[in-house]
Amino acid sequence: MFEYDFMVNAFAASGIVAVLAGIVGYFLVMRGQTFAGHALSHVGFTGATGAVLVGISPLWGMIGFTLAAGLSMGALGERLAGRDVAIGVVLSLSLGCGLLFLHFFTAYATQVTALLFGNVLGVTTSTLIVLAGIGVACLLALAAIMRPLLFATVQPELAEAKGVSLRLVSMLFLAIAALSVAACTQIVGVLLVFTLMVGPAAAAQNLTTRLGSGVALAAVFALAQAWLGVTLAFYTDWPTSFWITALAAIVYGASLLPRR
Repeated sequence: MFEYDFMVNAFAASGIVAVLAGIVGYFLVMRGQTFAGHALSHVGFTGATGAVLVGISPLWGMIGFTLAAGLSMGALGERLAGRDVAIGVVLSLSLGCGLLFLHFFTAYATQVTALLFGNVLGVTTSTLIVLAGIGVACLLALAAIMRPLLFATVQPELAEAKGVSLRLVSMLFLAIAALSVAACTQIVGVLLVFTLMVGPAAAAQNLTTRLGSGVALAAVFALAQAWLGVTLAFYTDWPTSFWITALAAIVYGASLLPRR
């Protein structure tokens, strides 16, 4: 399997994205903003298709749009909670605009399928370098805001009384989440980002209440699902995204058994 360069790139890319998704997703679940994270992927689809329309790389269009959307959502601060209807409308509108852009460039149907469902086996070396840069930048940024982020998540009223800007923390975190979503889309696609961002994190929180072990467990779950999914896809010729999604569902279901 590792005699093929595309498989080596696939394992490297899925490993980078999985660890990033597991760690960022843990805080996304903790803050109750999983639906906002899902909406970011649809905004990214619009950015990617718009980038194709003007002749630039879909990855950079996705990064730009998701980052702008993340900052905008973060600006709502705590008011973002409970706005599922508004987020859902933005989510649907973004996907509709993406399809409109594709109407003008029907020749890119293959790229559209890759955007919607992912194509980890098609990751190039240049894309791998970009993903590595995104991963390092996001993890460093998350480490920098870790303490105020936890404070604002667990005790928002007290954090605000102590001088922590909830809006700024929310904007910074959702900007990190937006970049993570853009990276995840390269592996599982727009429609299945929820798999890597939420599944492993939710399973980890079912198994432990400790922060350190929970974050580590979420990263391990995501990494195992990604690498095992790529391996099964190679030997069965079934889509990688299907295997990753199926494994995520199995792990999450198994995590509920100890609680019961």
